Amino acid sequence: MANVTDVAFRRMIAKYGKPHVIWTEFVSTEGLCSSGRDKLMIDLKYHETERPVVAQFFGDDPKKFYECAVLARELGFDGIDINMGCPDKAIVTRQDSGAALIRNPALAQAIIRATKEGAGHIPVSVKTRIGFDKVELDEWLPKLRGVEPAVITLHLRTKKEMSAVPAHWEEDIVGRAVKMVRDSGKDILIVGNGDVVSVQDAREKALRWGLDGIMLGRAIFGNPWLFNETRMPEYIPIQGMNIPPPTQHEMETKIFISPQERLGALVEHSMLFVELMTEKHFGTMKKHFKSYLFPIMGMGGVKDLRLRLMDTNDIHEVKQ
Repeated sequence: MANVTDVAFRRMIAKYGKPHVIWTEFVSTEGLCSSGRDKLMIDLKYHETERPVVAQFFGDDPKKFYECAVLARELGFDGIDINMGCPDKAIVTRQDSGAALIRNPALAQAIIRATKEGAGHIPVSVKTRIGFDKVELDEWLPKLRGVEPAVITLHLRTKKEMSAVPAHWEEDIVGRAVKMVRDSGKDILIVGNGDVVSVQDAREKALRWGLDGIMLGRAIFGNPWLFNETRMPEYIPIQGMNIPPPTQHEMETKIFISPQERLGALVEHSMLFVELMTEKHFGTMKKHFKSYLFPIMGMGGVKDLRLRLMDTNDIHEVKQ
């Protein structure tokens, strides 16, 4: 997730609730193979506590993917992921990348082959969608299968659907996709993605559909504890929102994340951003503020605090 899962936030995730695998935000192969490469190298910065960590790239030139795969190997990444699912107009229309590759399977295959060649022993995965304007599993998955990426992560919406409809956790979509990969006899893992809200939700979906794993994305916003199953947000009702209270089992088995702890994490994250993201504007950090505060918006004074935080210009003002 661009400008979200940077090294500062990933350091927080690794500390408070580390998942099995961590991905970088996606980086342009075009940019990395240009004179602007040095400015983008910050997006490939990582810390040893994140391992296993996967470098994620987007682009439309197999030769540049090869070069970036060599770079990722030299930088010590544990895997390389090719983004063939981003629906953003700037990526799809102007750069023929991301989800645009669904409409160009020959190019997609060439990119995977080139990346695998440059990667050497490092596994290469693909993150994509179930189709462009419509569901195209029967046409798209066999093309990916044919060049044998180590992992196919399937976001269960089309490019056209963006995030405007619920992800298709349905038998004729996810069930069929799993069967298509399994029946191929190839040694390919298949991972599901879309609208997964917790580790428990992920576990249930993986078991139900026979998936090798689940990728969680937006659920991590403001919640570096997401993968820590011993923790959960303190329950504070928010007017106008139907947020269910914790179950008896959760109250007995989990430690609540207090508002004070949440604010402390916000400050810690901001400090890491300043320390590690020296070439990024502090305004980039502000998109995290609302996410950290959202679970406690029902508390008095929090809305005011959010407005004040959005007016900050540096870490010193955040601490105040």
